[in-house]
Amino acid sequence: MDLSILYRGPLASCDYDCPYCPFAKRRDSREQLRADRAALERFAGWATAQTDDRLSLLFTPWGEGLVRSWYRRTLAELSRLPHVRRVAIQTNLSCRTDWLEDADPGTLALWCTYHPGQTPYDRFLAKCRDLADRSVRHSVGVVGLPEHLAEARRLRADLPAHVYLWINAAEGHTYTDAEAAEWTAVDPLFPYSRHPHRSAGLPCRTGESVISVDGEGTVRRCHFVPAELGNLYDGSYRRALRPRACPLAVCECHIGYVHLESLPLYDTFAGGVLERIPASPVQLLRATPP
Repeated sequence: MDLSILYRGPLASCDYDCPYCPFAKRRDSREQLRADRAALERFAGWATAQTDDRLSLLFTPWGEGLVRSWYRRTLAELSRLPHVRRVAIQTNLSCRTDWLEDADPGTLALWCTYHPGQTPYDRFLAKCRDLADRSVRHSVGVVGLPEHLAEARRLRADLPAHVYLWINAAEGHTYTDAEAAEWTAVDPLFPYSRHPHRSAGLPCRTGESVISVDGEGTVRRCHFVPAELGNLYDGSYRRALRPRACPLAVCECHIGYVHLESLPLYDTFAGGVLERIPASPVQLLRATPP
């Protein structure tokens, strides 16, 4: 079976205090960190044992995972397993990068977000260049707030041409056509992020070939639909995997709507769906956002 899994354990702490993030500078207690580590190790053990499946894994912690040693070690170890096709994580890239020496760059990928005001620009750019030097697959992005536009343009100019720079529409922000055009000049796929996508009743790969798993092993079709499909560790979720339509009115997050069959994003991001990397610059330019 080919299965993509979005894993989100109990970790909720972050080393940044972005004003647009509810988890900014949140601290986990030692007990919470121990619980997160145990949950991650349990999940990694399960993934390691699934040698009859072909797994693609995306870690989407509420907080910043790579500042924790157990995330760095787990990603490196999973990247070396022959039945793991991709292992990726969303990160602010504040961690050191020497741990990547132990990872397989053919399997590992990073989904990196630059947060202006939280880290010096030159430091973030140097880490991106280090990833490129190590041949680590990565995308880079910025939240599309008006005060971030100049930094986003600067980052696009300084990153290698092959590194995709994505822009996420800021939650609760409405863009005029003129503003949207400015962001689209930076990221040709920004129109997909600008408005929520109507999804009610439309076919979606989640719940069939894509699932969401929490720290307890509870399986849901995605992070945004609370209905449970079963548990990962007792295998009960497998009986529930089937084609299904989305029960929500709209889908407004990339890690959700990328899986809608009504959108062409599996072609646009072929081979890089989890880490948000387009198949090629040609695919990016040929994309026709709504």
